Amino acid sequence: MSEAGGGRGFGSSVPQRAPWSLVAATAALCLVSATSVWTAGASPMSREEKQKLGNQVLEMFDHAYGNYMEHAYPADELMPLTCRGRVRGQEPSRGDVDDALGKFSLTLIDSLDTLVVLNKTKEFEDAVRKVLRDVNLDNDVVVSVFETNIRVLGGLLGGHSLAIMLKEKGEYMQWYNDELLQMAKQLGYKLLPAFNTTSGLPYPRINLKFGIRKPEARTGTETDTCTACAGTLILEFAALSRFTGATIFEEYARKALDFLWEKRQRSSNLVGVTINIHTGDWVRKDSGVGAGIDSYYEYLLKAYVLLGDDSFLERFNTHYDAIMRYISQPPLLLDVHIHKPMLNARTWMDALLAFFPGLQVLKGDIRPAIETHEMLYQVIKKHNFLPEAFTTDFRVHWAQHPLRPEFAESTYFLYKATGDPYYLEVGKTLIENLNKYARVPCGFAAMKDVRTGSHEDRMDSFFLAEMFKYLYLLFADKEDVIFDIEDYIFTTEAHLLPLWLSTTNQRLSKKNTTSEYTELDDSNFDWTCPNTQILFPNDPLYAQSIREPLKNVVDKSCPRGIIRVEESFRSGAKPPLRARDFMATNPEHLEILKKMGVSLIHLKDGRVQLVQHAIQAASSIDAEDGLRFMQEMIELSSQQQKEQQLPPRAVQIVSHPFFGRVVLTAGPAQFGLDLSKHKETRGFVASSKPYNGCSELTNPEAVMGKIALIQRGQCMFAEKARNIQNAGAIGGIVIDDNEGSSSDTAPLFQMAGDGKDTDDITIPMLFLFSKEGSIILDAIREYEEVEVLLSDKAKDRDPEMENEEQPSSENDSQNQSAEQIASSSQEVDLVDQESPEESPLNSHPESLSPADTDNAASISPSEQNSNPTENHETTSLDGECTDLDNQLQEQSETEEDSNPNVSWGKKVQPIDSILADWNEDIEAFEMMEKDEL
Repeated sequence: MSEAGGGRGFGSSVPQRAPWSLVAATAALCLVSATSVWTAGASPMSREEKQKLGNQVLEMFDHAYGNYMEHAYPADELMPLTCRGRVRGQEPSRGDVDDALGKFSLTLIDSLDTLVVLNKTKEFEDAVRKVLRDVNLDNDVVVSVFETNIRVLGGLLGGHSLAIMLKEKGEYMQWYNDELLQMAKQLGYKLLPAFNTTSGLPYPRINLKFGIRKPEARTGTETDTCTACAGTLILEFAALSRFTGATIFEEYARKALDFLWEKRQRSSNLVGVTINIHTGDWVRKDSGVGAGIDSYYEYLLKAYVLLGDDSFLERFNTHYDAIMRYISQPPLLLDVHIHKPMLNARTWMDALLAFFPGLQVLKGDIRPAIETHEMLYQVIKKHNFLPEAFTTDFRVHWAQHPLRPEFAESTYFLYKATGDPYYLEVGKTLIENLNKYARVPCGFAAMKDVRTGSHEDRMDSFFLAEMFKYLYLLFADKEDVIFDIEDYIFTTEAHLLPLWLSTTNQRLSKKNTTSEYTELDDSNFDWTCPNTQILFPNDPLYAQSIREPLKNVVDKSCPRGIIRVEESFRSGAKPPLRARDFMATNPEHLEILKKMGVSLIHLKDGRVQLVQHAIQAASSIDAEDGLRFMQEMIELSSQQQKEQQLPPRAVQIVSHPFFGRVVLTAGPAQFGLDLSKHKETRGFVASSKPYNGCSELTNPEAVMGKIALIQRGQCMFAEKARNIQNAGAIGGIVIDDNEGSSSDTAPLFQMAGDGKDTDDITIPMLFLFSKEGSIILDAIREYEEVEVLLSDKAKDRDPEMENEEQPSSENDSQNQSAEQIASSSQEVDLVDQESPEESPLNSHPESLSPADTDNAASISPSEQNSNPTENHETTSLDGECTDLDNQLQEQSETEEDSNPNVSWGKKVQPIDSILADWNEDIEAFEMMEKDEL
């Protein structure tokens, strides 16, 4: 799912239609014949173990769904840390994320067909009755057209599809008379006013009650929408037309797809991320297969499967050829510029692209699917979950993980295609990680930071709609599902639409309106079914042989790079230029830069920037040297800043009944015990008197040997620390005095000193916002004795303590609250403070501007060479080293983190002879700077 995370896929059958030989249409059939194929590299999983894991998935779903129904319904979503429903307008705004909430019991509707897939037919019947009785679609609320379509309209249609299936079986839903379909039709008409544009592209938002009329609607002034937002409508809208006979829905969705196709960049056949809904101009010209575009490609292929219109398949094949030509750099998928597809737009990938291996399986292109999936799995094994974004050297870029299902989806389809038990083990790992790290008493909580293990008070509806569906089907045999899953297509939200719709109410012309196709590489499309010999050569270790080179893709060592340097020394070759030795005024060094594919750019303010393009290097070895040089230079320029940076810390409640489940992310201090270098501090908490801690404590016996709680304000942080330390406290937690403050709406703070020597402060000090601090205060009121762990990262839960946990009452579970912590970027900015008391950390990554994510630091050549003997070997924040084998692709632009630039403050004279060869790169770079990345 493009914006909020979702799933893609369809069952392994297609309806009988025109006999296209291209595998894109028939890949689903191929999956059936391939399920008996498995590689000898993994031991087969017994039927008993598969059943055990399947039952575990059922229990996990019951835990999530049951807590939603008990603590949140009829609210749209469950807040699993505070055990209550998320009602729009009653919680702090989360921006665009809240556009999915329409006060229509979102999670219940999104879960309807999951109940049937998991054989919970009685619960499904009860859920349908609740939807018909309680859900109102006429609310005065502005919602996302995209999210409402895939989650609510799709959920209603999926529920209707399985309701009529159960009714035909004769046991359940005998009373059902298309009520869900009528609700879907009502919602469809409410969404139609969004299409009132000259282009046919819908507005991104609409008011359920007032449409786009102003001023009541409070929307309709937007000019831009994402490609996926406009291009992920055809399945639901066409199904609604086929079910009801009202062709208007399919017509509107087709018109939007036609417009997007006509606006593709003709030379590259790529589409951008954001488009103007009135003019058709591309607003964001970067292109990839992740957020903002993903499900557009998915729906082109699946529209052909469901509707039988050849033009959709031809469009998909055209785009797929461009994707494999420019974006795919196995195992990576890197965004490029639509006008200059040889130029990468960024060097980080977002988690939503994890759906793409599954789509490649359905298309029949198995090798790159295996490669990308394995790369993603290695990232998951390192961080337990897939970060929202990670760099090409597999460092965390955005640390959140909202329990997205895309990777589970691709795992399911790879197992369906290969029958390889390796993918069952992958699914088992996903189950274990969810239970170990995301499970909380009231459901499953999203990860606020995969590095610290902290949680976010969020359980999105797509988690129930997709994750449990794919995981259950992964371990289920055909007889474990009460209907034939092969007869249905999965939408991007994993809702089920019957394939027989392809021959129902076919009132629209299927004339091929696609034109101006480029000549494609036929080798991508010449497979026909059965094609197991093509997808899986006779070698039984085929899939394993593809995965094996990627096993160490995120390892901490770079053996190949080290070996190559050693070999160059032995052969007598001149060692490569190192960043610490580089001088911008040295002509020989500039020639070496050119040979390595590194461009030198003079800015108007006198600074110099470096950009490397591996394709411009004289050889692959020179490109490798250039990559190493750029990494060293960025590391060198930011070394001083990094030395001053401190990552967020963790406050973990370890006493009964929490046992480490509740993790609060805290701001660090520039003074006191550094938790990253010393053992964590564990102790019971006690409030200080006076609570502000600004004078000598009157209750030293209460805080002696404990972690003191003090309120922010009225004096310096360092003064508070000294007062509680003098009273015998072993640590301190400062709680914000601004009532209602939360890390969801404010940047985290690092506590600064008071301008004096703070070496006398030896205890650890951490900072919590009011909302996070109130969780500890509420726990004290409820349980009196509350023990916490102060550390640099959340620790694993103690299984022995957890086994001693007694079942808590309903009131207890409602009081087992947890945290909402601020998400900071990979590198925390601790530059000069605005006041002597506090210094803000980086804001939430969702709101970062290009300047926020720029890791290029300004240094002068004199600073750079001030200590030539100092060791400046490149090391990443995670202690990783770039795997050069997997990063050096022919079309890659090698950069570090979010920005490729390295700047010097000293002006350097231009070298016209060198810049003349780089004019095109300079033009492209300037265009890249203007684009919103």
